[in-house]
Amino acid sequence: MWPESQETQELIVQARSDQAGAVDQLLERHRASVKRLIQLRLDHGIRRRVDVSDVLQEVMLEASRRLSDYLASPPMSFHLWLRQIAMDRIIDAHRRHRGSAKRSVDREQAATPAEPSALDWVQQLADPRYTPATAAARREMAKCVEEMISQLPDQDAEILVMRHFEQLTNQEVAQSLGLSEPAASMRYLRAIRRLREALESAFPGSTNEGA
Repeated sequence: MWPESQETQELIVQARSDQAGAVDQLLERHRASVKRLIQLRLDHGIRRRVDVSDVLQEVMLEASRRLSDYLASPPMSFHLWLRQIAMDRIIDAHRRHRGSAKRSVDREQAATPAEPSALDWVQQLADPRYTPATAAARREMAKCVEEMISQLPDQDAEILVMRHFEQLTNQEVAQSLGLSEPAASMRYLRAIRRLREALESAFPGSTNEGA
């Protein structure tokens, strides 16, 4: 989901040296990833009232405004820093539109992933030998996965979304959530186990549980 880090580091070095265009290139190469994050995380009900492009523009403007401070003393990797700004803007949108959204957004973590991402998740969780592999069956399983994730403890659900849908490493998840790496890994594995068990219960034979 996020651009390759080596080129990002090279652009950061160039930006520190005030090389022409380096700042614009640094932000631009992350624009698509930030947009995808907003699409993934912004509540479906709120998206009827808030344009993803508007949130994206807010994030990029804020990042541009704060970039000199980041370059002077980076607290984390660039994409995690940019992600943090984006998540703050998403949470602000949730707060502003809480009353008008279709469902509650009181949980200030982000919304459950959209169906295409959940379909990818099903591909990973389901046993490839599972017989009812029609598109309709996969969509039904994807909806089931979304519901299962929403019923997990907040932090477990958040770790699943960060690891799978945002494609962050365990180290990055731990840093973002203020956990130790072993604790983040343990919570991730526990959440995966619960998700597999629930999927197997809803769709017997769909996973390789017990294999």
